Amino acid sequence: MSIRDTSAQDHRVAPAAGHNRRRRQWALAVAIGAAVLGAGAWVASGWAASGASVSAERLRIAEVKRGDLVRDIAADGRVIAANSPVLYAIAGGSVDLKVVAGDAVRKGQVLAEIDSPELRSKLAQEQSTLAGLEAEASRAELDGELARSTARKELDQARIDRTAAERDLERYNRAFAGGAVAKVDVAKAEDELKKADIGLSHAREGIGRQDRSASLDARNKRLLAQRQAAIVAEAQRQVDALTLRAPFDGQVGQVQVAQRANVAINDPVLSVVDLGVFEVEIKVPESFARDLAIGMPAQIAGNDGQSYAAKISAVSPEVVSGEVASRLRFDGKQPPALRQNQRLSARIVLDTRRNALIVERGPFLEQDGGHSAYVVSAGIATRRVIRAGASSLSQVEILEGLQPGDRIVVSGADQFANAETARISGE
Repeated sequence: MSIRDTSAQDHRVAPAAGHNRRRRQWALAVAIGAAVLGAGAWVASGWAASGASVSAERLRIAEVKRGDLVRDIAADGRVIAANSPVLYAIAGGSVDLKVVAGDAVRKGQVLAEIDSPELRSKLAQEQSTLAGLEAEASRAELDGELARSTARKELDQARIDRTAAERDLERYNRAFAGGAVAKVDVAKAEDELKKADIGLSHAREGIGRQDRSASLDARNKRLLAQRQAAIVAEAQRQVDALTLRAPFDGQVGQVQVAQRANVAINDPVLSVVDLGVFEVEIKVPESFARDLAIGMPAQIAGNDGQSYAAKISAVSPEVVSGEVASRLRFDGKQPPALRQNQRLSARIVLDTRRNALIVERGPFLEQDGGHSAYVVSAGIATRRVIRAGASSLSQVEILEGLQPGDRIVVSGADQFANAETARISGE
C-alpha cells in the first residue's frame, strides 16, 4: 500500500505587500554596508601605504621654479686699518713718550725716545776707531807720495849720471884720437857709461815698484777705514732708531708702555694707525671659502645708505670654528668718518646662473647628501631621487629629478624617518 504525497493539498499563497518592502530595505542595507566597508578598506590601504603621518605645521614646503640663481656671500664685518704698524724698541732703555693714544700725528713726527747709554757709547767708540783708521789711510797715502817722490828723485839722478858718463866718454874718445889719453882711460869711461845705464834702468823699475807698493798700502788702509765707516753707519742708524717717528700721517693707536718705563730690546712701544686706508674684515663659512679669490669684486654698505665698491685683498688659509677670515679693501671711494672696529655689511657676488631651476635652500640638502627630496602631492610626501647643483645662501639649483611647479619639503623631512612615503595632515 503506497502513501501519497501532499502535493494535492498545497496551494500558492500571494505575498503580502509589507513583506516585499522589508526585503527591499534589507537589500539596500546590505549594499550600503558593503560600500562603507569598501571605503574603509580603501582608507586603511592609503594609510598603510603612506607609512608615517606628520603635521604640515611642522614642515616647510617650497615650490620649485625657474629664476636667476645669484651665488653671493653676505656677512657683517668690522672696519680695520689696512696699515697699522707697531713700533718696537731697538734696544733696552727708558722710554720718554711724546704723545698719548688718540693723538693725530704727521709723518716724521717724534713719538717717543729711548735712552740707551750702551748704544750711544758703542757709537762713540766706533767713531773713534774710524777716525784712527782714516788717519792711517791718509798717512799711507802721504807715505806713498813721499816714496814716489824719492823714486822720481833717484830716477832723475840716474839720468844725470848717465848723461855725464856719456859726455866723459865722448871727451875721452876725442882725447884718445888726439893721443892725449891712453886706451885704458877710454875703457874706464865706457865702463862708467854702462854703469850709468844700469843705474838708470833700476831707477825706472824702482819708481814703478814704489808706486804700486804705495798704492796697495794706501788702498788697504782705505778699505779698513771704509769697513769701519759701515760699522759706524749701522751704529748711528741704531742710535737714530732710538727716536720713534711716525711713518705716515695718522693717529696714535695703542700705547703699550708707561712714561719713563724701562723696556727690553724688541718690546712693543706703540702703534700708529693710517686713517687714510681702511679695510673690512669679514668671516665666511668654510664651504664658501674655496670660491673666494684675491681681487674678486664686492660691495660694502656704508652707514650713509650708499654702497661702496671693494675687492678681496686677503683670504686667510686658516679655518677657525668653521669660518675663514677675509679682508675687503675699498676700490676707490670709501665711506666718510670711518672708525676702527666699526660694523659694516658686505656682499660678495660669486656668480649668477640665468633661468635655472631653483628652490628654497633648507636642511634637506644635508640629508642623504642632497641626493633625494620629498615631493608633496595631495597630502602625500613621496621620496624622489634628485641631483642638486650650485647653491647660494637662500637658494639651491636643481639639476635633475624635479620639475617647475613641484612642491618639496625643504625643512622637517627628518620626521619621515627615511620612509618612502609619508602622509601630511592638514595639507
